[in-house]
Amino acid sequence: MSIPKRVAVIGAGSMGSQVMWRLAARGAEVIGYDRYAPGHDRGAAGGESRIFRAVHLGDPGYIPLLRLADQMWDRLQRETGSSLRRRSGCLVMGETASPSMRLLLSASSTHRLDHEVLDREELARRYPQHRLPDGHTAVLDRMGSIIRPEASVQAAAARAEQLGARLHRYTPVREIAPAAGGGVHIVTDQGTDHVDTAVVTAGPWINTLLPDLPQSVDIRRLISSWHIPTRHDWFAGGAPAFVRSAPHDCYGLPSPDGISVKLGLSFARYLPVPDPERLDRTVRPEELATFRELIGELMPDLNPDPIRLSVYMEGYTESGNPLVGHLPGEDDIVVMAGFSGSGFKLSPAMGEIAADLALDGTTDHPIGFLAPAGAGAA
Repeated sequence: MSIPKRVAVIGAGSMGSQVMWRLAARGAEVIGYDRYAPGHDRGAAGGESRIFRAVHLGDPGYIPLLRLADQMWDRLQRETGSSLRRRSGCLVMGETASPSMRLLLSASSTHRLDHEVLDREELARRYPQHRLPDGHTAVLDRMGSIIRPEASVQAAAARAEQLGARLHRYTPVREIAPAAGGGVHIVTDQGTDHVDTAVVTAGPWINTLLPDLPQSVDIRRLISSWHIPTRHDWFAGGAPAFVRSAPHDCYGLPSPDGISVKLGLSFARYLPVPDPERLDRTVRPEELATFRELIGELMPDLNPDPIRLSVYMEGYTESGNPLVGHLPGEDDIVVMAGFSGSGFKLSPAMGEIAADLALDGTTDHPIGFLAPAGAGAA
């Protein structure tokens, strides 16, 4: 009988919890490390809700990965008996003539995604809570869903532990060092562990742990803002999640309790985070100006004064594509970082892919355009 491969997963958040689940399901000896615990609010997995959508703004190469993620979200729900997402649909809106919307419409038709194009009049009839400016188009992604991020991270981590994984909570990793003769040393304040392979899913702490990445990940501070509708029928039509592309660059989701609407902005409006251990969690009044402007123009039936504000962190790459693959020159270290605000919906698919890379050294899933080795030229 072969000895199970020993794999460390550094960071048990959005990606790491899913990686642990898929590795444990395939019989690996999994050791996870997290500086806090699954479901914490220091990364990008907070705020009660995240969007899943099959209709993608950007590279159509993501579509097969989104299909895999859709299947894996269902699998995680079945295995854990947890209700982790709701099929709400998702509206994607933007300038009809913009490159991103043209690509979205073309890819959605080519890949036969379950979608519907809505003009201004049809959107107003079915979803009167949204305003569509002249020259803009709305696309209803019927596969769109609202995911519960904190519950999903905890469910995946718990399932991994049920399958035999061990998770060291509140245990920061200080160093990840290739070992002479193969394998990797994982250094914590409690000592040093030796593993065959390490999968690094450290979120905002990736630059500190892996300073030799082909490109650094830009860590940004993002604000989520919750607003109460001023009309009782704002949630009519099933209350789909929504995304606005340029020039508005925002997104929103109805809160799980059906009382408020969560809004978020784009990368261009996020402030840099020099040190993830010193995240500024105070939202100043002037930072709410953009929320007010967007509400006034696009969602005037929301109260512009928020009832809740939260601050999180996300990692961005220059290309917008994440780093997914082996660290260049290190066959025993797998990197998953810099998902640029789009990673949570993909996380169970990335868990499957990371398990492939850690156990087999390669994957059949189409990730060539995501590899760290090519990140600098992207």
